[in-house]
Amino acid sequence: MSQNHFTPETTRLDDAARAGWLYYVAGNTQDEIARKLGVSRQTAQRLVAMALAERLVKVRLDHPIGRCMDLARALQDRFGLLTAEVAPSDPEAPDLLAGIAIAAAAHLERVLKSPERRIVSLGTGRNLRATVEQLPRMTCPQHVVVSRLGNMMEDGSATPYNATIRLAERIGAPHFPYPLPVLARDAAELAAMQGQQAARNTIDLCARADLSLVGIGQMDMTAPLHVDGFLSKAEMAQLARAGAVGEITSWVYDARGQVIDCDFNRRVASAPLPCGSDRPVIAVASGQAKLPAIRAAMVGGLINGLITSEATAERLLA
Repeated sequence: MSQNHFTPETTRLDDAARAGWLYYVAGNTQDEIARKLGVSRQTAQRLVAMALAERLVKVRLDHPIGRCMDLARALQDRFGLLTAEVAPSDPEAPDLLAGIAIAAAAHLERVLKSPERRIVSLGTGRNLRATVEQLPRMTCPQHVVVSRLGNMMEDGSATPYNATIRLAERIGAPHFPYPLPVLARDAAELAAMQGQQAARNTIDLCARADLSLVGIGQMDMTAPLHVDGFLSKAEMAQLARAGAVGEITSWVYDARGQVIDCDFNRRVASAPLPCGSDRPVIAVASGQAKLPAIRAAMVGGLINGLITSEATAERLLA
């Protein structure tokens, strides 16, 4: 049997995909993979490892874990959520991102499998970017992907962790970026920008979204709005005095889940939060630092769904 050649990148990925399928799906040992592919055992081992490293294989746990299901039901009951999903936590890394990203990707995949047109609106952040990375490639030209907020910094550079374009590419669907910066200079500029036809179209799509996935930001000195340069230390202190505990797509809110009436929020260009909506508005969020923000978002009805970790769910219900 001839030895495979792995030098071209496409050939290497093809071989890694075959090895990954044989190992994780067909249940072959590495010795069996080596024999079937005509390679050494060491090469078979490297190919299986590559399949994981290149995200050609994604592992999902199909067995429902009773404790996580109980926590999800308790979250729904206590906070009146339409849906809640709780991913298992690693006791030594309770706020690990991978678990909730996989759970959120599975939820998103179920929506995208619909043959009927679905509008999916996205916020931004590490959690949503990780969610999209966990989603398998699909062909869904019937759906529409739309961003809930602008992807430009004040200097015109792109904001990090924007997931909209990545999702659209991954599923082969048309996408509508939000054609405005994150913040306007003042209310008059904001009104002028939102009066543009492209902006009105995007805002309308967000209002009609069949599923909205958003991240939640905390409002301490590690807040994304501060780290990314949208809020100075003085402005953070001012918002803290006003009771700010969290933000969703840059809208800052207090412990009751009420968007604060302040100069900053009057300049936010993001699509309005669909408060009290009967359409799924699901936050993908976890972590000790985000607890007040997550709790307030649920209390105020800013979100009606949550995908979080076991550790975070336990803290929210404590």
